[in-house]
Amino acid sequence: AGNFAVLAGSTVTSTGFTVVNGNLGVSPGSAVTGFGPGIVLGAIHAGDAVAATAQNDLTAAYVSAAGRPCPGPPLPGNIGGTVISPGVYCAASSVGITGTVTLNGNGNPNSVFIFQIGTTLTTAAGNSAVNLIGGAQASNVFWQVGSSATLGTNTIFNGTILAQSSITITTGAV
Repeated sequence: AGNFAVLAGSTVTSTGFTVVNGNLGVSPGSAVTGFGPGIVLGAIHAGDAVAATAQNDLTAAYVSAAGRPCPGPPLPGNIGGTVISPGVYCAASSVGITGTVTLNGNGNPNSVFIFQIGTTLTTAAGNSAVNLIGGAQASNVFWQVGSSATLGTNTIFNGTILAQSSITITTGAV
């Protein structure tokens, strides 16, 4: 699964000019829509053996991320405007990002961020970003989402979304 920038169970949808920096995969479903005008800087694997193997890996990663103890307190409904240190964070239902959430690795490039989100992850259109500072690396940020993730228009997003069912990437999201 590590070779994929986006990997979903049923559908990946782009509603405009979206850039996915890496491979995109769907399994056991095979629906990939909106590419082009969206761009995938990698391969698209829709319902093939590569996507199925990656989906098995994704399931293992999803179960691992979901099973990590969450020390609390729970995440607020909107994490925009916050600075978050490495660790495991959870929300029983949905999480939104309006504005910028900053993930601070505190000088450690091996720092890990795990977000356990019970239902949906949604970023607001036009002004949402996941910013990495202090050595934080996108490859060490995991968004475990119980159902679906939607990246709003022009969102700048970092990390790996582990979505149970679908990911929607709207116009201009990166």
